[in-house]
Amino acid sequence: MPETSDRYGIRRDWDNGRRGAYLRDAVAAADPQVDFSRYAVVYLVADPDAPGVDSDATKVVNFDEPLHADGTDIRRVVTVFERHPPDRNVLAHETGHVFDLPDLYHRPADGKGDWDTYVGDWDVMGSQFGLAPDLFGWHKWKLGWLDRRQVVCVQSSRDITLEPMAAVPAPGASLGTRLAVIRTGEDSAVAIEARGSTGNDSTTCAEGVLLYRVRGKTPSGGGPVEVIDTHPETDGCWDRSVYAPLADAPLRVGETYSIPDGHTRVEVADRTPSGAWTVRITTGT
Repeated sequence: MPETSDRYGIRRDWDNGRRGAYLRDAVAAADPQVDFSRYAVVYLVADPDAPGVDSDATKVVNFDEPLHADGTDIRRVVTVFERHPPDRNVLAHETGHVFDLPDLYHRPADGKGDWDTYVGDWDVMGSQFGLAPDLFGWHKWKLGWLDRRQVVCVQSSRDITLEPMAAVPAPGASLGTRLAVIRTGEDSAVAIEARGSTGNDSTTCAEGVLLYRVRGKTPSGGGPVEVIDTHPETDGCWDRSVYAPLADAPLRVGETYSIPDGHTRVEVADRTPSGAWTVRITTGT
């Protein structure tokens, strides 16, 4: 690099000119060894111990005018400035932004207070330290990772068997329904999915049926997704959870929750031997 790291002014709300100079210099420094035409996404992982490096600057940078290298346009760069070696959840969170998934955490205006009041441990787009960081089914649906057979749009009373969101099917097998969606407005819905202690959710605090509100017009960082706390009087895993009040949010077998739309009730009727949940959804005025 032609400048020392402290000369670039690295921080979260980074001056565009300095950030652009840093990234241009970094791409130029790597270009002799890297064929950028082979890659759709560029990750720049900085030395966390270099002077002036601010871990809060870890984010996805979108360019109005792309960088150019090896005859290709570089329109996005993931910058990683973590103080500790970045784990898979840091990279998964930033890659989620590459796919246009929103931030699900709440950033206090003064930088103080709790950041995880919207979704707690649920979904890596909320916290990279969550106990159940698998993506919400809503996000997997948006990304095309769930097909029509795995999503049910609920319009009348019915029973649905939900497979755990993080479960991986056996070779040659396919999983059934993963997500149920109840429309609550022109641009809002309540999503219902099962979460179990498997896969990316292996360290979850609570298993069960998770409910969350989705608001299509709410911006990133403003709460486009909010987990519904079906146990508002209790919390869970206060010593490990990023936000204990939502750690025990899922419904368990035998429990019922009435969605505040005035006419929809969700009951967890049973759990099958394979680990799926039978959910009874009752609609009507």
